Amino acid sequence: MALASMTGFARTQGSAGAWNWAWELKSVNGKGLDIRLRLPGGWEGLEIGLKQVAGRALARGNVNATLSMTRTDSAVSVRVNEDMLRAVAASVSTVAAGLGAPPVHLESLLNIKGVIEITEAEDSEDQRRIVEAAIIAGFETALADLVTMRAQEGAALGLVLNERLDGIAALTARAEANPTRQPEAIRAKLAEQIRVLTETAVNFDSDRLHQEALLIAAKVDVREELDRLVAHVAAARAMLGEGGAVGRKLDFLAQEFNRETNTLCSKANDVSLTAIGLELKGLVEQFREQVQNIE
Repeated sequence: MALASMTGFARTQGSAGAWNWAWELKSVNGKGLDIRLRLPGGWEGLEIGLKQVAGRALARGNVNATLSMTRTDSAVSVRVNEDMLRAVAASVSTVAAGLGAPPVHLESLLNIKGVIEITEAEDSEDQRRIVEAAIIAGFETALADLVTMRAQEGAALGLVLNERLDGIAALTARAEANPTRQPEAIRAKLAEQIRVLTETAVNFDSDRLHQEALLIAAKVDVREELDRLVAHVAAARAMLGEGGAVGRKLDFLAQEFNRETNTLCSKANDVSLTAIGLELKGLVEQFREQVQNIE
């Protein structure tokens, strides 16, 4: 499966029956899949089916889909409710005569609600089904274009993430080969610290000193952290190769990368190893930021 981004855009338009329609789809990052549809009045019944279609094509992201529709015919019927108009005119004339007021003009009576009835052309059931089918097909086309765009961006993100993994692997190898983390270097440094302590202290407990030395040696050993970094790099590469909706898994791995690099920096017994740890932290943060865009 291809790696996919969560950001994308697609637009498609067409016509069916007496209608022109246009779909516009926008997708951005999201923790889950959130599909929001904006449909014109009278077409809300399509929402559930359209969301199901989108749910089968997408796994994550905040998606906004807007449908615009305009009618190509302007068939409007106007009918004057003459019975109502006569009744209103008679009542108004009676009141006006009783008050000695001038007669009311016809245009004023026509403004009364219900006197003029305006109805727009309506589709038959068959025409409605044809338009709905075209709208759904247009949505599927726009959705396919959105998926394609997300896949293209996902491929580009995959290259960037693999580059970051290359950098993390290279720095891990440098840390592995760093002379200051070799057992001999650690022993020499400990020996020097012990020498200074024994020369300046009195009544020193040699057994306690031996135990403390072992604890210090264990604390400065970054073997475990380096092994886990190597394993995390391999796992991340496998996920990127697998593709699909792996964003959450990669985000978890990014947190693990960060944990190991923090521990590496805290255990470093030399500025050169600390420098490598800080470089690792920078690359891990870049990796984490890019992972946020993966579906």
